[in-house]
Amino acid sequence: MTNTRLRTPQLSRRSFLQFTGLIGGATLLGTTTACAGPTGKPTQDTLVLGLNRSLVSLDNKLNQFDAAVTAQRGVRQGLTRIGDNLTPQLVLADRFESTGPTEWTVRLREGIRYSDGTPVLIDDVTTAMQMYQQVSGSFVAPQFPEWPTVVPIDDRTFILRTNSPVPVLDSLMSNILITPAAANEPNELQSGIGSGPFVVSESNRGTGDYTLVANDNYWGPAPGLRRVQVRFIPEEAGRVVALRSGEVDVIDSISPDSAEQLAGLPGVQVDTVPSTRINQLFFNFRKPADHPLSNPRVREALTYAIDGESLARDVLIGSAVPATGPAPSTLDGAVKTGTYQYDPRKARQMLAAEGADDLELTFIWETGEFTNDVSVMESVLEMMKAVGVRVKLQQFEPGGDISSWRQGKTGDWDVLGNGYGNQTGLALTTLQGMYAGTAEKEATRDTYHGYVFPEITAKIQAASSEPDPTKRAALLDAAQQDIWDTWPCLWSFVPNALLAKRTRVQNVSLTPINSYDLGAVRLEA
Repeated sequence: MTNTRLRTPQLSRRSFLQFTGLIGGATLLGTTTACAGPTGKPTQDTLVLGLNRSLVSLDNKLNQFDAAVTAQRGVRQGLTRIGDNLTPQLVLADRFESTGPTEWTVRLREGIRYSDGTPVLIDDVTTAMQMYQQVSGSFVAPQFPEWPTVVPIDDRTFILRTNSPVPVLDSLMSNILITPAAANEPNELQSGIGSGPFVVSESNRGTGDYTLVANDNYWGPAPGLRRVQVRFIPEEAGRVVALRSGEVDVIDSISPDSAEQLAGLPGVQVDTVPSTRINQLFFNFRKPADHPLSNPRVREALTYAIDGESLARDVLIGSAVPATGPAPSTLDGAVKTGTYQYDPRKARQMLAAEGADDLELTFIWETGEFTNDVSVMESVLEMMKAVGVRVKLQQFEPGGDISSWRQGKTGDWDVLGNGYGNQTGLALTTLQGMYAGTAEKEATRDTYHGYVFPEITAKIQAASSEPDPTKRAALLDAAQQDIWDTWPCLWSFVPNALLAKRTRVQNVSLTPINSYDLGAVRLEA
């Protein structure tokens, strides 16, 4: 029995019923019902995290939820990690060096062990990469232009060998979290051991609640916390109340209005940084050839119906900026390829010219996919209505089967409210994961919503194997412009990463990938 609820939300009274300039700039908030915060306040040695999305696993093979990275990497680690400056840093490896055009020499740190005391082995790395490739609908696998082969040299040293150069492999491998080979499988892992500063003591995928305790066998500096509780609190009002009352210590993904209120409270601090995530209203590219959305002119026409500047200013309340390219400008290698223009008259004219002036579309999204998601979708519905397009909204509750809809395995849809996180700091990763689709990948539904343009894929693949940074940048520039010209999104935007915490929580350094080092966190005495 699934815990997913598919519903059609009713328009709120403030969702553009008087759509002319977004009701005079009024702030629009989604209709929510406050839920009670968790019972009982955190103890002195326990950190409580209140997440807006259900942490369905302590594994990242399928999980696209950025804030989950903090908990996941507290338990499992990679050979490398992406640091505050968005460059790779060594973790389980003490050497990760390009030693040839198609090979990297890697050495595991001496003495690194899992929480049960067993050593981290080269075979665990080999198995981990196999599991990431084999899982159906993998989030991480499409980011690799090619999977390297592991060639052991001695007990600690191995070579990652590829057929073509992969000059950013040290960044890509930060997304491969290592677990003992015998315990790994091509699924998301809800429990089990890792090499990180914490171990899982309790887990409940159904509720999204996890308890982590300090790993007494941790190979690195001892964590500053004895216990971490991860709680799923879907409603923003519930998260805010829980933080205000001191029942949770840290919350994420709240609206700017809530952040402003919290920032003025004693004992509360709000941190925000520009993020590496891009959120989109993405078209379904699995439509038949005769469907209106298969026509790029129709996709382009629909973009003129969206007043993105007003959405960013008045609905997202300054917490995001409209995208100016396929990848966020915060990423290395991202370029500006264009801007979304608001021109409803042009939208109507183009739709009529293409014989698509009587469209009825279905928009789907999962609750909590981005800040003020309900208000954004309701607002877009009214904008579509203003150019004669009828829209049905279908909202999924977290933890349900929207992933099968995304892959085209369940229901049909036209536009998906979605987000794509980036944990490498490279525009190439976003482009590879979203836009380098192939017919082979689409056969297994491993493309990004059916996006397959062979010429674009060829440019991205050429860039991914180009060792010369200048030539690689030129290829990426051309690919990004080509992507923009296909009009893949009705609208897209880049949000800020935002976190609110009690001031008793110390050493939280929020990075653009919307994560922080859980092992470094301390609680004030």
